[in-house]
Amino acid sequence: MSQLRRLPAVGHLLQESPLAELTGLYGREALRVQTTRVLDAVRAEIRTGIEDDQLAETIREIPDRVRAALEAEAPPLRRVLNATGIFLHTNLGRAPLPREVVADLADRLDAYCDLEMSLDTGRRSDRGRRVENLVRALTGAEAALVVNNNAAALALALSSLASGREVLLSRGELVEIGGSFRIPDILEASGARLVEVGTTNRTRLADYERAIRPGVSLVLKVYPSNYRIQGFVEEVDPATLADFAHRHGLPLLVDEGSGMLRAEPAPPLSRHQSFQDLIEAGCDLVCGSGDKLLGGPQAGLIAGRESIVARLRESPLYRALRPGRLVLTALDAVLRRHLAARPMPIAALWRDGEEHRRRVEGLADRLGGKVVRGSAYLGGGSAPEQEIEGWVMALTAPGDVAARLRQGEPPVVGYQREGRLFLDLRTVDPEDDQALAEAVERALARRS
Repeated sequence: MSQLRRLPAVGHLLQESPLAELTGLYGREALRVQTTRVLDAVRAEIRTGIEDDQLAETIREIPDRVRAALEAEAPPLRRVLNATGIFLHTNLGRAPLPREVVADLADRLDAYCDLEMSLDTGRRSDRGRRVENLVRALTGAEAALVVNNNAAALALALSSLASGREVLLSRGELVEIGGSFRIPDILEASGARLVEVGTTNRTRLADYERAIRPGVSLVLKVYPSNYRIQGFVEEVDPATLADFAHRHGLPLLVDEGSGMLRAEPAPPLSRHQSFQDLIEAGCDLVCGSGDKLLGGPQAGLIAGRESIVARLRESPLYRALRPGRLVLTALDAVLRRHLAARPMPIAALWRDGEEHRRRVEGLADRLGGKVVRGSAYLGGGSAPEQEIEGWVMALTAPGDVAARLRQGEPPVVGYQREGRLFLDLRTVDPEDDQALAEAVERALARRS
C-alpha cells in the first residue's frame, strides 16, 4: 500500500529529535524496540483503513507514542514542585535535602572518597564512624549505628536483643507504619515473641509489672506517630518505663520514629521527645528515621548505650542493613548542618510573616487567585493532628487543572477542596516560584 511507504524508517526516527534525546534516558536498544512496536501498530491501523490526512497526523504523533510507551514501562524520576503544604510527603520522597548540601556533595560523589580508609594510616576504616560520631555529638549517646531505614533499625535491635525471647509492648502501641509494616510482624520476623501489655487506650506501670516473667528480655516503646488516641487515655512515660526495665534487669528500646535528634521549640514538635530527651531519661536504645524530621536521606538511626549498640554491630544482619556511600555522604552533610545549628528546609513551614504573605500575594495577583488561610502539616506520620496555619493561594479551577499540573513540566502538586485548587508555598523553594507560576499559567491556558 502506498500509505505504508509514507512511514519513516526506524533508523531515521532514532536520529531525529525528539526521539534522539531519549537515548540517554532509555538506551538506543530499548528505544529501537519501542519505536519498532509503535510503527507496527501504525501499520496495523493503516491496514484497517485510515484517511491520508489522519495518517499525516498519526505520523507526527509517533515520537509522542514512543515516549509514552517507554514511560509506561519505566518512567524516570522527575523533580516535582510540592505545593501541598505537607513537608514530609511520603509519595513525593519525604524530606528534600538542602540545596547547599546537594551542591556540597558533588566533589565526593563524582570521584573517589575516603569512605572506608584512614588517610593517616592508609588502612581500612569503618565506613559509618563519621556519621555515628555526629549522632553521638547531637544526642549525647554513648554509641550510635546507622542502617538503611528505621524498620531495619527496629528489626536489627529486636533480632539482636530478643530473638527467641519475649518483648513487652503496650497494646496502644501496636501500630502499622508506612508500607503496611506492622510492629507485631516485625517482632515475629525478628524471632521475638510479643507480650501485649495493658489496653488500647490505657496502659499503667502495674500492667508492665504483671507481665514480667522469666522469658522476657526487652521492653519496647513505640511512638504512634501517625495517629492519636484522645480522651480516656493513659501511658507510661519513658523515664518511668526505663526505671521499671532497669529494676528488672531489662533494656528499654524506644522507637522514636521521626528522627528528631534534639528538642525542637516549634509548637507541633514541642511535646515530642527527641533522641536526646529519651537518652537523658534513661532509655537504653533509641531508633528513628533519617528522612523525616532530621531532613536527610532515608536511613535508620540508632543511638544508646555502648554495650547494647555493640551487640547490634556484631550481628550478621548488620552487614546486610548497612547504607552505602551515597546515603552516608548525604547524612554526614546533614548532621554537620544540625551540629552547626543551621536552618533546615522544614523551617519554612513556620513562615507566616509579612514577607511570606507578600510572596503569596504576588503569585495570586499574577494567576488571578486569592490569598486565604490554610493548614500545612509536617507529614510522614509526624504530629498528624497538628495544623500549621498560614497564608496559601486558592484558585477557582476544575479538577482537570490539577491533573494538567501534575502532568506538566515541571509537575506541580497542590490540593483541591470544594472546586478550588490550593497551592501552599511553604513547601516550595522561593527559587521555584517562577517555574511554578509558569506551570500554572500553562495548565490554565490548556484548559481554556
